[in-house]
Amino acid sequence: MSAMAFRTHEVPDDLLAAIDYCYDQGWTDGLPVVPPVVDRVKAMLGADSRPPDTVIAKHPATGLDLSLHAAAVNAVMAGCLPEYFPVVVSAFEAMDKPDFNFHGSTASTGGSAPLLIVSGPYADAINMNADVNLFGPGNRANSTIGRATRLILRNVFQMLPGISDKSTQGNPGKYSFCIAERARGNPWPLLCEVQGYAKGTSSVTAYAGGGFCNVENHGGNTPEQVLGSVADAMANYGCITLGQAVVILAPEHMQIVAEAGWTREQAQAFLFSQAKRSVEGMKGVGKYRDREYDTQHGEGAHALAETGFVHRGLTPEDILITMGGGDAGGHSCFIPSWSRGRGSIMQHGAIRAPQ
Repeated sequence: MSAMAFRTHEVPDDLLAAIDYCYDQGWTDGLPVVPPVVDRVKAMLGADSRPPDTVIAKHPATGLDLSLHAAAVNAVMAGCLPEYFPVVVSAFEAMDKPDFNFHGSTASTGGSAPLLIVSGPYADAINMNADVNLFGPGNRANSTIGRATRLILRNVFQMLPGISDKSTQGNPGKYSFCIAERARGNPWPLLCEVQGYAKGTSSVTAYAGGGFCNVENHGGNTPEQVLGSVADAMANYGCITLGQAVVILAPEHMQIVAEAGWTREQAQAFLFSQAKRSVEGMKGVGKYRDREYDTQHGEGAHALAETGFVHRGLTPEDILITMGGGDAGGHSCFIPSWSRGRGSIMQHGAIRAPQ
């Protein structure tokens, strides 16, 4: 059996015994994993032309490195096919950028999970789900790419629940949190396009996301009504911070917004203007943190975007909006960022399709 750091483990030639061996080694997320036999690991590595010992991410707190080989082992255990591997690699290269804050977002009590959003033709090439039930079970690519992310955090970077991962309540997304952006019927430019990648290049965006918040509105028929519901969810006292936000509009909601001629930028501006709470209200629930507090505690000082109000984020650009989900149903979602402030900033990277 192949495992971390080029080591091999000899186990009985019995599948169930091999699965139990992986449990015994502490390599699982609580669910059974695919035993990472040498041939499967080699096939996974074949999706990237670089040497297996190439380091693609570093964990600053633990000093541990993620090599392509270690990533491949965990991708096999998660159930990935080799063609999924470029997404896993690009995701970790994106999360390796300092502003993502690898350690804080995975170790804190906040319980965030890395949400991966795959944009562009590669999502269709590997049959990712951007449609019905895109956040739910049933699609191998979505499920196993997200799961590989968690297994790598656990097995390579040693972010262990209850030891180094101190999530107060956790988040189901810690098992798997990976979706594709829906291109079919999407009236706006895809994320990979607005991110500046060359035509035909796909991207993956990594975001340290909190719990999923469903936004139901079956009666609204104007952009203001639909987006007003989303903004209210973004501004609830339970999660409003200066952090970023991800909003996935259902096709029904997107149709209402787009048919009125609204662009992504207009929608961002509206959400930012409406997703706010008064300073007095924030003080009333004990959540207001002034600039003096932030300066004293080394967390960065940020001026209010509007006198007397705390907005979700610092600018409209802090709100990522795109489309996803099935054609029927007025159910969109908002996913809050991790941390009480701006402890993690979303990052993206190009996906290197196998040659």
